[in-house]
Amino acid sequence: MAMKIPLFNQSQPRESKLNQESHIPEHIAIIMDGNGRWAGKRGMPRFAGHKEGVSTIVKIVKAAIKYKVKVLTLYAFSTENWKRPKPEIDFILRLPKEFLDIYLPELISNNVRINVIGDMEKLPSYSREAVQYAVDRTRDNGGLQLNFALNYGSRHELLNAMKKILTDINDDKLTWDELDEQQVSRYLYTAGLPEPDLLIRTGGEKRLSNFLLWQLAYTEFWFTDVLWPDFSETEFLDALEEYRQRKRRFGGI
Repeated sequence: MAMKIPLFNQSQPRESKLNQESHIPEHIAIIMDGNGRWAGKRGMPRFAGHKEGVSTIVKIVKAAIKYKVKVLTLYAFSTENWKRPKPEIDFILRLPKEFLDIYLPELISNNVRINVIGDMEKLPSYSREAVQYAVDRTRDNGGLQLNFALNYGSRHELLNAMKKILTDINDDKLTWDELDEQQVSRYLYTAGLPEPDLLIRTGGEKRLSNFLLWQLAYTEFWFTDVLWPDFSETEFLDALEEYRQRKRRFGGI
């Protein structure tokens, strides 16, 4: 039986200048990288790293709620991840159900709204059913929106958006004159959401890996060598504190 880690408790991180009234990013996106390397360094199978990574999700969701982040988007499984060995893919795609089976009641009680971005149709039925159930159960919640990017690829998203735009133009539902950046955004998986203010990537890599390419145009980036299973509220606060000190000019002076 999986051990349940309390999602919401009273533990405190190290002292921080940041508080709930500070300048907090409205939308944080995270590329959760380093599960396999974490396991390899410990002589454990890659599966163990993915399992431990779920525990980190629990901690960071708790921190996001604590600091009143409005949207948290987690890159859980990319369109490129299908290239991995089948046993690893099967294990990863069972983790959403395991996570939600344990923590959904607590998420509901804390007003979290769950959403999924990506091509759900290609996911196995056990993944689709688990996340759809969570989406339906939390639809009316008004707290943190927790987005899981599952079978997500930004180029695939943009290509699909282009096809839908052309279809609507051909069907006279949209004109060329009406087409602008705001219209394009309405055809993306993230329609209706604010663009990310802050992107965090763990694991030492410094690339976007086909994640939210349109949405990250003016996002602040924060990279860390810490592997995802070791990422804690302390590192999360480091990212928030650096974001607080940055000047966002959006092309201005």
